[in-house]
Parts: sequence; C-alpha cells; structure tokens
Amino acid sequence: MTAIPATMTAMGWDAPGGPEVLRPEIVAVPQPGPGQVLVKVAYAGVNRPDVIQRQGFYPAPADASPLPGLEISGQVVAQGAGVVVPFVEQSVCALVAGGGYAEYCLAEAEQCFDAGDIALDEAAAIPETLFTVWHNVFERGMVADGETILVHGGTSGIGSMAILLGKLFGVRVIVTCGGAEKCAQALAIGAAHAIDYKSADFVEEVAKITGGKGVEMVLDMVAGDYVARNLKCLADDGRHVTIAVQGGLRAEINMAEVMRRRITLTGSTLRPRSKAFKAALADEIRQTVWPVIAGGELRPVMDQCFALTDAAAAHARMEQGAHIGKIVLKVG
Repeated sequence: MTAIPATMTAMGWDAPGGPEVLRPEIVAVPQPGPGQVLVKVAYAGVNRPDVIQRQGFYPAPADASPLPGLEISGQVVAQGAGVVVPFVEQSVCALVAGGGYAEYCLAEAEQCFDAGDIALDEAAAIPETLFTVWHNVFERGMVADGETILVHGGTSGIGSMAILLGKLFGVRVIVTCGGAEKCAQALAIGAAHAIDYKSADFVEEVAKITGGKGVEMVLDMVAGDYVARNLKCLADDGRHVTIAVQGGLRAEINMAEVMRRRITLTGSTLRPRSKAFKAALADEIRQTVWPVIAGGELRPVMDQCFALTDAAAAHARMEQGAHIGKIVLKVG
C-alpha cells in the first residue's frame, strides 16, 4: 500500500460564482474518525447540488467537508475506529456529504458499497442518484409494480436512474425532455413514453397516454408553476414528490382539489439527512438493488468524463443542459 501523503489537490473556490471560480487548491488529507474510511478517489460524480453549492445557495452541512462532491469511487486506504467493512484495499463507491472533488475523501463506512467488477467511472456515477430515486420514488412515493409515474428531466442523472429502476421493478415511466433528440435518448434508456415539453403540453400528453386516468406519482425537480400542472397529471390518490426547485420556490395550487382527489404532497433533500438515516437507506439499497447492480443488470447512463482540474468545464456542461446521464471527474 502506497503511503498516504499529508496534503492533496482538491477543487474549491474563493467566492461563489460561475463555473470559472473553480480552481485547484492544496489541502490537508483528512483523517478517518470512528465509523469512517479514507478513500483514494478514482472518480467523483458531478451533480446539480454541486453547481448550486458553487453558486452560493447550498452550503455544506456543519459536519461535512466544505469541498463539493457527493459521490465517489476508489480504494479504501485507511479505516477509523470500529470499521470492519469495507476493508483497506477494497474498491468501493460511496455517498458522501462533501469532499468528493479531491484526491482523498472521507466516507461513512455504512454508506459504502463494494464496487466489485463495476468500472470505477460508472461506480462513481451511481450512489447519489440511486439513493435519491430509491428514497423518493419507492419509499416516499410508494410506487409499486404496475404503476405509472411521470418524471421531469428524463435524460438527467436522476431521470435516467428513475427509468432504469422503473424497468427493474415493473414501473412504467413517462418522462419529459427538452427536444426530440433527448426524447429519443430517453426512450433508448427505457422510458415508456417521452414528451417534448418544448413542443407539447405535458399535461395533455399524459392524459392521452393514460387514457385520462393520470399517473400514480410525479417526481418533480422543477417546482414553481409546474406543481399545479403536475397535479393535473395525477390520478386520484396520487403522490407528488419534489426533490428540486429549479423552476422556483413557490407554487400556487388548489387545496380543495388536493382534498377531493386525496393527493399526497411531499418532498425531500438528501444531503442534510442524518448519518443514521443514510445508513438505513444504504442497507435497504444493499439488500434490494445492489445485487442487481453487482450482477451487471443495471449500469448508469454515462455522459462525459473530465479531469479533476477541469471541473469548471464539467459544471459548464451541466449548466448548459445538453448532457445525457452522468458527468464524472477523473481523479486518480
């Protein structure tokens, strides 16, 4: 095992701003505490919360690294007290609360998954979207085999993971995308239907697709004025789950309609949740989904890979919205 250095290269910024504020810095290599492992990072996933943090609107939790990066893959090089699994030299991927854009990153042992034979660029692209979709669609959204759901942003990392998990668990996934090319990509990933929101009213299209019944759940990343339109897409007893507010923080809805049709409105954010919650979620994923991933039946949809020091270009690509699937940074 190579000796662990005292310092490392990481990507940070001096002040919030556009992608160009990202720049390399030399920082101390963190030391694993109880229940933690130190991972020599091979790849780090790039996610929308990283962009929002860089813009100054999504600060890291008090007990997390201020560096961006919510998912990583790599090799365990040190363990904190009480850690038995994963072991030193094991290849893992992990959901982390921050610090992924660096050569070394701390991870809670209970939030690590054995990467096994999974290519490490793909492994780094799995945890954040897998945790988010599993919790919000299958737990909070209570989606069951045979149901139909509507997912906005069908070719995003979240959208593509929702399609893939839907296929695995017998859920019909309708998505919205911006443009015919993205719709074609979503259908290739496995969406049952793809609606070009730039050329059609998704409310009318969902009604046509479902024969007027509506969908059992909407996974909403837009919020704002989409919420009222989403509710029109829901069947009676439908569930509306918001995970991002890209279209605005406020929505005006008819609460009498919510009552009459027994609609459930909920939502969540993952990063601020407790370590205990994430550990419990990881354990459920380990039992239900990870065997399928380990067996090669599910792989994330990959977009582009950038060098760690080209993180600004990776963020620019995400903000342009042209990506299909996941963007990752090559670190090691």
